[in-house]
Amino acid sequence: MSTHKLNLLDFSNKSVITLHLTWFAFFMTFVMWFSLPPLKPLIMQSVHMTPQQWAALLTLNVALTIPARIVVGSLVDKFGPRAIYSGLLMLSAVVLGAFAFAQTFEQLALFRFLLGFVGAGFVIGIRLVGEWFPARQVGLAEGVYGGWGNFGAAAAGFTLPFLAIHVFGGDDGWRYAMSAAGVIAFVYGIIFFIYARNTPKGSTYFKPKKSGGLEVSNKKDFIFYVLLNIPMYLILAVLAWKMSPANLKLLSESTTDLLYIVLFALFAFQFSQIYRVNKDMLKNGVPEHDKYEFKQVAILSWAYLASFGSELAVVSVLPAFFMDTFKGLSVSQAAMLGGSFAFMNLVARPGGGWVSDKLGRRFSMSVIFAGIATGYILLSQINGEWPLALAFASVFICSLFVQAGCGSVFAVVPLIKRRMTGQISGLAGAYGNVGGLAFLTINTFVNIHTFFYVLAGAAALSFVFVQFLKEPKGHVVEVNDDGTLARIEVA
Repeated sequence: MSTHKLNLLDFSNKSVITLHLTWFAFFMTFVMWFSLPPLKPLIMQSVHMTPQQWAALLTLNVALTIPARIVVGSLVDKFGPRAIYSGLLMLSAVVLGAFAFAQTFEQLALFRFLLGFVGAGFVIGIRLVGEWFPARQVGLAEGVYGGWGNFGAAAAGFTLPFLAIHVFGGDDGWRYAMSAAGVIAFVYGIIFFIYARNTPKGSTYFKPKKSGGLEVSNKKDFIFYVLLNIPMYLILAVLAWKMSPANLKLLSESTTDLLYIVLFALFAFQFSQIYRVNKDMLKNGVPEHDKYEFKQVAILSWAYLASFGSELAVVSVLPAFFMDTFKGLSVSQAAMLGGSFAFMNLVARPGGGWVSDKLGRRFSMSVIFAGIATGYILLSQINGEWPLALAFASVFICSLFVQAGCGSVFAVVPLIKRRMTGQISGLAGAYGNVGGLAFLTINTFVNIHTFFYVLAGAAALSFVFVQFLKEPKGHVVEVNDDGTLARIEVA
């Protein structure tokens, strides 16, 4: 692995080649995952769907992503990112094809729910990129991976409607446009498996001692870890409630109650797995060299909730906010202004990783999350008397800090405990989705200005929590297969 300045155009560098292979894999997962929203009018017309059914599809699109990120994180640590990313791309392509040619709403709902699993692709590349880049470059590399990969959502919006209308045409053009994306993803899954490698030549791929849950270092961290899992199941219960007779009326009361029981059973199973993985630790402790502070994981999870989670929510509400605030804006103009918030991922997310590499992890996150809180307070002040250009500039500045916050979080994740990077990424990544769903739920109960204050409060809490983040220093220790200790640079 090169320790020189990162040159993204140096294709003689195998680390750089791996980075490009990996961000494009993430890009394709987002193209598939976000293939639904831009094709809304075509799908609703073709399948004769009601607004309530469409709302249900959007909900189902993200429901499985939260537990999937936990599951995929464990699989990555155990089997390696090369095989898991390839398998995810190919399997998701098949599910997308099945959705594209579904004929009834029930079939559409089933396959869209299953496709939520593709949203877990993000955590795979975090482990892979972390294996290929040294600590002083990993922030920028992870930022490039996340930012360029996230652009897949925008690419879906730019290309799929054009393909559906102008290339394939007809009422069923959306089906062929989605299928085309699936074919590309399937083929790329094969390419990725052929060319990607889990580690540089001669490096060891460290695996967790047990799978099914994170290994923690003491009893206090064990309790903390169990508690940190509860919000993920609570937000899934909120999703069930949204589809219940009390809200969208898409589920019967008995079905909703059954889902609550299933979620409780899943939490009980998750607890049993966490206990099984940490049973020996609870009785005998762990060697000093193998300890790490779980509070690091909790702080980063909350920080990702406040950054990526707020991004998910804001992208959903901004177009309507602009249309309501500035009379005379067209739907397309409002959508472009709202979409600009996510567009900043291309630059700001790598920027957040780069700043983290250069200025230190805790200091950079402190500055960035103070900027996020300030940015959302600024958005809360926008009204119809503002010049539109000033309102857009405020959104631009806020989004710059929000995306940089995402990059700064995953500049730290690979430096905590190498053999569990996938699982740590899965937990932090899941909290991003938890945040998005929680903020959108809150938005239904408050006005838009209060909503922005809530986002500012979450970012301000992150600023406070980050002060307790331990700056990675020196090395962490992992155990080789032969029992010897390996020292891995983290600063």
